[in-house]
Amino acid sequence: MTTQLIERHSRKAARILDSARELVAEHGVRKVTISEIAATAGVGKGTVYLYWATKEDLILGLFARELLTFLDEVIARLTADPAAVLPHRLAPLLIRTGLRSPLAPRLPARDAELLRLLAGRDDDRALFERTRPSAMCQAVMPVLRRHGLLRQDRPLADQSYAMHALLVGFGTAMAEPGSAPPSAAEPATVLADTVAQLLEPADEPAEQSIAAAATDTAAVFHTTRDAVLDLITRSQTPQQ
Repeated sequence: MTTQLIERHSRKAARILDSARELVAEHGVRKVTISEIAATAGVGKGTVYLYWATKEDLILGLFARELLTFLDEVIARLTADPAAVLPHRLAPLLIRTGLRSPLAPRLPARDAELLRLLAGRDDDRALFERTRPSAMCQAVMPVLRRHGLLRQDRPLADQSYAMHALLVGFGTAMAEPGSAPPSAAEPATVLADTVAQLLEPADEPAEQSIAAAATDTAAVFHTTRDAVLDLITRSQTPQQ
C-alpha cells in the first residue's frame, strides 16, 4: 500500500499536526477549533483546509498517527527482540508504549467528543475498536496459546478476559498513579509478575516457539497498521 503522510512533504502540515496534538492534549477535542490550530501553527485557517477538509478529518488523522506510532514501536520491539512476545513482557510493553503518547488521556474511552466523532463513521469506529485491549486480546491470545506461550489448563476465553482486565486495570493505574496505592516494585514489574503467575506455563517455551509467536503476533499488528495507514490517507485532502 502506498501512503503519503503529508507531514513528510510539507512543513506546514507538520506544524498543523503538532499544534493540533498540543491543543487536543491540553483541552480535549471539543474545545479545539481550526482557527486555534492554525494560529498556533502560524498559518492561515485556509491552509489547514488545504490538507484536511474538516476538523473531524484532522482529528481522526491525528489520532490515527498516534496509533501508527504505537503499532510501529510494538512491531519494532517484537522484530528486534522476539522474547518480548512472552505474555509477561508483552503486557507491560503494550501499556508503556501506549502511555508514551501525549494523547493517551484523550483516547475514545476518556474523550466523549472523540467517541461521538467515531460513532458517526462505521469504518473508522471499527478500526479504533480493533486497537482496544479487548480486541487485541482476542486477536493475539490465540497466537500465544497456539505456540505454547500460555497455560493449556485454562480456557482460552478466560485467559483473554484476564489479560484484557489486567491491561485495562494496570493501564488506568499507571496512567493515574495517584488513583492506586503505592507498590513496593515498579507497576510494570508487578504487572509482569501477575501475568506470568496467572497465564504462563511452568516451563518456558522453546526458543523456536517464541520466535514463531513473535512473527505471528507482529503480523497481527501489521494488519491493523495497514488499516491505520488507509484511514490516514482517507482523512487527508488529496494533494495535486
